[in-house]
Amino acid sequence: MKFYICDDLPESFFTAVFDAYKERDCVITSDSEIQLSLGCETVRVHSDIEKCGRVLRGLKKCDVDAEYDIALALRSCDKQKEQICFAYIKRLFEWKKPIKNAYNMPEVVDLNNILYKITGEAHRMKGFLRFKETAGGVMYAPYSPDNDITDMLMPHFVARLNMPFIIHDIKRQIAGLYNGNEWIITCIGDAEICLSENERAFETLWKKYYKAVNIKERPHEKQMKGSMPVRYWKFLPEKN
Repeated sequence: MKFYICDDLPESFFTAVFDAYKERDCVITSDSEIQLSLGCETVRVHSDIEKCGRVLRGLKKCDVDAEYDIALALRSCDKQKEQICFAYIKRLFEWKKPIKNAYNMPEVVDLNNILYKITGEAHRMKGFLRFKETAGGVMYAPYSPDNDITDMLMPHFVARLNMPFIIHDIKRQIAGLYNGNEWIITCIGDAEICLSENERAFETLWKKYYKAVNIKERPHEKQMKGSMPVRYWKFLPEKN
């Protein structure tokens, strides 16, 4: 069996699709630490614009929305995302027409499950993300999402926050920066943030309010966990 190892760029994945398409038994992955069985062959894939373009043109002939769906799925934290996308593309090329709603196909179900998790997390973060005012007046929101969704959140908050802000994905060390006119995604390491005096006072008041409305005799941890996964709690002032 061949294992095609690509990087995290969509161009590399589509190049791997081109190279692996006629293989009867192969795997496409970006997991460089994948456990290989004895006798397996690994192929390192480098982006090839021509090969990538041919695959994309083929996708558009079958389904004009397929490229967007695949690119979105590749944002997933699922270690099998590339193989799931590869299987979907092969089935799409076989049918030569849109199959996104063909839920009798396991390839379609697998892809839609990934898309649901990504869009679901992006939707939740539009309500869960907590901004803090820094000493410089810039609003700062650290978070650690399961999937790569920062650029999906930026337009939402640009339309709602009439001020400069930063959304910092600590896990991937990237950030969305908005200066009041335009936004970009850039790489960023660990950030040392100095909060404004107003922010410190606000957090203190918010913790007091949370403590006051919380009834010790009637704990609702289960309900809280259902509304907001525990992995997001570390960014909530009231839980720290």
